[in-house]
Amino acid sequence: MDAKTQLTALFREALREIAPQAADTEIHFERPRDAAHGDLATNIAMQLARQLKRNPRLIADALLDYLRPKAANTVESLEVAGAGFINIRLKQASKTQIVRQILDAGAGFGRAKAEKVQKTQIEFVSANPTGPLHVGHGRQAALGDALAALLESQGHEVTREFYYNDAGAQIQNLALSVQARANGIEPGGAGWPADGYAGDYIGEIAESFAAQKGILSDLDAVRQFAVAFLRKEQDIDLQKFGVKFDSYYLESSLYTDGKVDAAVQCLVANGRTYEKDGALWLRTTDFGDDKDRVMRKSDGSFTYFVPDVAYHVTKWQRGFVKVIDVQGADHHSTVTRVRAGLQALGIGIPQGYPDYVLHSLVKVMRGGAEVKISKRAGSYVTLRDLIDWVGRDAVRFFLVSRKADTEFTFDIDLALEKSEENPVYYVQYAHARVCSMLAQWGGDPARLAQVELGSLKGEKELALAQRLAEFPAMVSAAAEELAPHAVAFYLRTLAGEFHSYYNAERILVEDEALREARLALCAAARQTLANGLALLGVSAPEKM
Repeated sequence: MDAKTQLTALFREALREIAPQAADTEIHFERPRDAAHGDLATNIAMQLARQLKRNPRLIADALLDYLRPKAANTVESLEVAGAGFINIRLKQASKTQIVRQILDAGAGFGRAKAEKVQKTQIEFVSANPTGPLHVGHGRQAALGDALAALLESQGHEVTREFYYNDAGAQIQNLALSVQARANGIEPGGAGWPADGYAGDYIGEIAESFAAQKGILSDLDAVRQFAVAFLRKEQDIDLQKFGVKFDSYYLESSLYTDGKVDAAVQCLVANGRTYEKDGALWLRTTDFGDDKDRVMRKSDGSFTYFVPDVAYHVTKWQRGFVKVIDVQGADHHSTVTRVRAGLQALGIGIPQGYPDYVLHSLVKVMRGGAEVKISKRAGSYVTLRDLIDWVGRDAVRFFLVSRKADTEFTFDIDLALEKSEENPVYYVQYAHARVCSMLAQWGGDPARLAQVELGSLKGEKELALAQRLAEFPAMVSAAAEELAPHAVAFYLRTLAGEFHSYYNAERILVEDEALREARLALCAAARQTLANGLALLGVSAPEKM
């Protein structure tokens, strides 16, 4: 066990002894901002003060009286500070044992077995098949795939799903646009559809249709061809981005299979609807919405959230106890309506189902100016543009490097820099640097898992070992909080500490014991960097 796991068990034992009524209290350890305060700290005594009706310093003293003899092999010192914080200083061997654990675990370091496996579905990208994928879809792809990898790393069963909005007015406009271009009508010209799509890709579809089919009068045939063409194009982009889906779901099937009608009939039968002004309304205010919402408009068409409700019923029926939808921030109003509709059905779907990860806009900058136009797409920068400009690794790392709900500026110039200012380059360079050292050493890396680590005593190498020890807890928390940006932040910090250590100390020294111990530490850093990058779908190059 690593030091933190050992300490958790010891504190739990101490609580059972001195405060059995609080034995199940969650125990948190944090790394103090000031290293002079120790290696770890916990506020468990302060947490328990109200429940136990005791001064937190007295609780802390009682805990330490119990812990000191039992933790002697792990802990150098235990001290009470301030209002009742417990500061912990670890023994050298407790700090460095993580190196052996990482080298033994390899790619499995940071992975865990779930106490209760959740059958989970993550739905992301879900782009209308009306044009190329844009940078917002790219952010969804990077976020959704990283979330799936995080949950899988913690032992959950995850399905990645893409939902095609292949029904409705937008698809009709797509077909009309292709038909117009095939008939020689340019965007904005006489006869051009009022809400037509103007990108060059529309001309590509029209040319391809004419070459294969020859007849453009059948609008339904044009529609089917255009949707299939763009689905294939989107698949090419996603493949280039390294994102694979386990299943695809068509919005149109919800209508053809009667699932939308069935959901509406159930809501009506449950008394959750009413007629007003020729429209059918859902009483979403019964479930926390600020006002009731129209389900079926006076012209007989459904509002957009109704098929979403029917779609999420299928997710529940397919056994997904946890569902995460990754969508743009413009879908914020959908959250309450979909959840209200699912509750109103009365079929046992829990409150708060599904979970949502909403992401903000991405602004693309190049040469100090915002880039807004892609010739092929007509009015936006595409995911393919970004990949072509800076490469897949940079795009994936950058797009998850900030919390999803914060706006992000993608700086093309920064993504091309080979400096510490470019986070993905800095992290990958740390990995490649270790590979270069190991190649220069020329020994068998497998031996490093067995070397004696007692010579690792320097401040920077012990700090690096402690940072490595934080990886499993960080991954667990990132999965729990649906926060892949935490992985990117950790990797940047770890790379910084490694580069600082590398620049301060010679690794390939004459002393064999010290050399191999330092190489083992570096190899553990390399493995941790590779494991973290893999969670984000980013490569770990051996040379740069």
